[in-house]
Amino acid sequence: ARVGRLICDIANPDGTPFVGCPRTTLKNAIAQAAARGFRMMAGPETEFFLFLRRDGRATTETHDRASYFDLAPIDLGEDVRREIVVALEQMGIHVGAAHHEIAPGQHEVDLHNEDVLVTADNISTFRFIVKNVALKNDLHATFMPKPIFGSAGSGMHTHQSLFVDEANAFHDPAAEFQLSQTCLHYIGGLLDHAKGFCAITNPLVNSYKRLVPGFEAPTAIAWSEKNRSPLVRVPAPRGSTTRIELRLPDPSCNPYLALAVVLRSGLDGIDRALDPGPPVNKNIYRMSHRERRHLRIDDLPANLSEALDGFEKDAVVKDALGEHIFDHFLEAKREEWADYIRHVSPWEMDRYLGVY
Repeated sequence: ARVGRLICDIANPDGTPFVGCPRTTLKNAIAQAAARGFRMMAGPETEFFLFLRRDGRATTETHDRASYFDLAPIDLGEDVRREIVVALEQMGIHVGAAHHEIAPGQHEVDLHNEDVLVTADNISTFRFIVKNVALKNDLHATFMPKPIFGSAGSGMHTHQSLFVDEANAFHDPAAEFQLSQTCLHYIGGLLDHAKGFCAITNPLVNSYKRLVPGFEAPTAIAWSEKNRSPLVRVPAPRGSTTRIELRLPDPSCNPYLALAVVLRSGLDGIDRALDPGPPVNKNIYRMSHRERRHLRIDDLPANLSEALDGFEKDAVVKDALGEHIFDHFLEAKREEWADYIRHVSPWEMDRYLGVY
């Protein structure tokens, strides 16, 4: 049997665009970029876990003990990943790499850079394919950011660049680091609005269990060429492949909304010529508090509530989403946080019940 994919925009009965459509929201951001002469390209590195199923239910038991870039027979997920890649290619989605990640049972599939709207569509299709191929192999695939305490979380590092016609607007061979002023100002916009869009790129209570020191996920608002601890990293390639990598998003986000707010934040940085400051090429996790203060390195929100506070104050993010999505998202996530803080967890019972 053949299966078809239908991707569309949501419209009102009279044919006008529905203000709550995430895909239309991204199209609006693309139009803002086009008005400035830019076209955005993006490519995600999407991570996920494969867990065993018992009696038809998902568990958090991994089916391998492999680690970063391990090969078969230690990496028992190789055949499943290959099946995922084949299915993606059959759908016209080009894969750059697929490999085992750091944690047991954790995997990564990198999608090629495409036009940003194509990338958002591809991420939506990718998640559907991964879950279905996993189920076919009696496994459960999850894009939950931090399913296992003490293990690495799953991110969706997003590579992005702006083009003017066929020229990469982030590359300037005569500039320091070969990065154009457009690129630096774009980075400045991401740093300036990180607290504002974090609730969109990392939308779950569980998202902030990933954003903790000691793993590869960022906790500091900074940029670098040399290390992976800051929010934004600039990979080594230059020329037409010059790009920046936003390491904040996780795979639970809505890709249309996430890419829309990130693009608008970068454009705001260009419009205001925001200076990101010098790159921080020292490992931020090993810096003292005094060093971080001296370099004016701020922290990302520590939980969903803090992220929503930043979200609520960011006029650029609000304008990117529109009032309808902004208000409904904020209301739903405030309710989610309230439900979470009312819950008494097993950690609290273990910690306090026998002591107090």
